Amino acid sequence: MEKTMGWEYYRSFLAVLTEGSLSAAARKLGTTQPTVGRHVSALEAAFKQVLFTRTPSGLVPTDAANALKGYVESMQSTAAALEREALSQEQGVQGTVRVSASEVIGIEVVPRALASLRREHPSLKIELMATNRIQDLLRREADIAIRMAPPQQEALVARKVGHVELGLFAHTDYLAERGMPATIAELEMHALIGFDEETPFLRAARAKFPVWSRDVFTLRSDSDVAQLAMIRAGCGIGICQSALARRDERLVRVLPDAFSFLLETWVTMHGDLRGSRRCRTVFDALVACMRDHIDA
Repeated sequence: MEKTMGWEYYRSFLAVLTEGSLSAAARKLGTTQPTVGRHVSALEAAFKQVLFTRTPSGLVPTDAANALKGYVESMQSTAAALEREALSQEQGVQGTVRVSASEVIGIEVVPRALASLRREHPSLKIELMATNRIQDLLRREADIAIRMAPPQQEALVARKVGHVELGLFAHTDYLAERGMPATIAELEMHALIGFDEETPFLRAARAKFPVWSRDVFTLRSDSDVAQLAMIRAGCGIGICQSALARRDERLVRVLPDAFSFLLETWVTMHGDLRGSRRCRTVFDALVACMRDHIDA
């Protein structure tokens, strides 16, 4: 390449990649079809590669285009983070912070911290992603993440907040009808709630407690929140965070001495965000929130 291509060229490329045509990409970007086409052609000339082939159903990316996708998505995430940072440089804590947490933590725990943050900093905006998918902080898919595993990348700032304990719980209505199992072996005679798809957590739990496998689950869901709802509804016995179960006196611990699982819990963010007042404020609030949750 004889010159560096501006971000607008890659933005057009990514829009065509996701939308499948020049016209759809132009509508998404709020520009014209010739402009998008010119940007794509300029990239093809610069890279000496064909990026799209025309078919009756639209533009299909070539192998070269697919190889560039991850890099361009990273550029997009960085551009979005840069824009959020630039918009928040006025006085006070304001601007947008993107937070990622697991389904259960994001829905059951984090909102309390967000309510306090909003009362203290009304100009602060929070984007909450409640998902079990690990967001890549280095690619700025999120600014801050709550994770149940220690971070692996050196570029991240991380604070260990303790261990979230998991145990087996059931509703009093279910236990009144079916009785309390006295041993791990007796669990197989009960309605067990667990995952449908194989997950790293399911493999780890099965290594410690062989009975906890997909084959014995009467009710299955890959949503932690759905599993928690089924436990609360009295559908059966399932895994729940002890701190969450303590909020509801109708949830009873099952086999507390035989079944316990600890998840190391961290709050993390990209090291480049240490100087961001809004990110540091949210980071500290989430650390305090998670410590209160664990110590509940």
